[in-house]
Amino acid sequence: MNAETHYSTLGVAEDATQDEIKKAYRKLAKENHPDKGGDEEVFKKISAAYDAIGDENKRQEYDIQRKNPFAGMGGSHGPSFNDIFNSMFNRQTQQRAHTTTINIQIGALESYKGGKKTITYRRKKSCDTCNGTGGDKRICQNCQGHGQIMQQMGSGMFIQMVAMQCPTCKGHGELIINPCFVCHGASTTDEIKNVDFNLPHGVDDGQFLRLQGLGDYRNSIYGDLIVRIQLERENEFEKIGNNLVYNAYFTVEEIQGDTVVVPHPDGTMNLKLPKKIDTSKPLRVKGKGFKLETIGDLIINQFVKFDRD
Repeated sequence: MNAETHYSTLGVAEDATQDEIKKAYRKLAKENHPDKGGDEEVFKKISAAYDAIGDENKRQEYDIQRKNPFAGMGGSHGPSFNDIFNSMFNRQTQQRAHTTTINIQIGALESYKGGKKTITYRRKKSCDTCNGTGGDKRICQNCQGHGQIMQQMGSGMFIQMVAMQCPTCKGHGELIINPCFVCHGASTTDEIKNVDFNLPHGVDDGQFLRLQGLGDYRNSIYGDLIVRIQLERENEFEKIGNNLVYNAYFTVEEIQGDTVVVPHPDGTMNLKLPKKIDTSKPLRVKGKGFKLETIGDLIINQFVKFDRD
């Protein structure tokens, strides 16, 4: 047997309009008014029902509490269920702030030099035709616009109320009744976007850079763009920790001389060779690596190439 509600007291459906509720109340109030010979208790019950759902805001709170068997458990001096629900909803809304991630390839020399970097990527932008609304909408009656409903889990002494995504509106709180003819209700269209940003000195493989407001358009806002760095060898240069590593390929004539010429992003260097040549051991130039928390070195791996007669 279904429990009596304010809707059943007034004899209206749960999705009735505010005008329908008002008309039903006036009819019942007139029929049951004590001055007209009606039952005073019935009249009070009708009045209480209309007071609860005759106002749209009070009706929304009543609908939320009605779906939770523990509504009002905080007492008159504690937080109401509506306060608890809204707090949970707001926290989850903040957690749902979205990001868009792309991968970009950066060379070791680019990482050393840093500075301006231009990238081109595809993203979802707000539809210009409907201004990102997706079309004409109405409030979801199932969740009253919250995008979530309370679901009772468990039984007996082990009952828990869990906020679940509304299955009717898929968590949006609204339903599209007349979709945009351009985006077909998606609220977004594709665009190719060019972005300039500052590439920090020493950016490393797997590092993430966040560009605010440059991600996809979703839930009426542009999310952040997350740029994931994929560091690559560039012109025989590599980054290993804070060290700049150069793979040098020398000729026999070069290693037989006193010095060798080695390129560097800060300018070409002439390095004096040791008297004993051992290509299994790299050459090292102090302080010519990446300048981060600690200053790295330039490490030169020696490889010898020559043609045999």
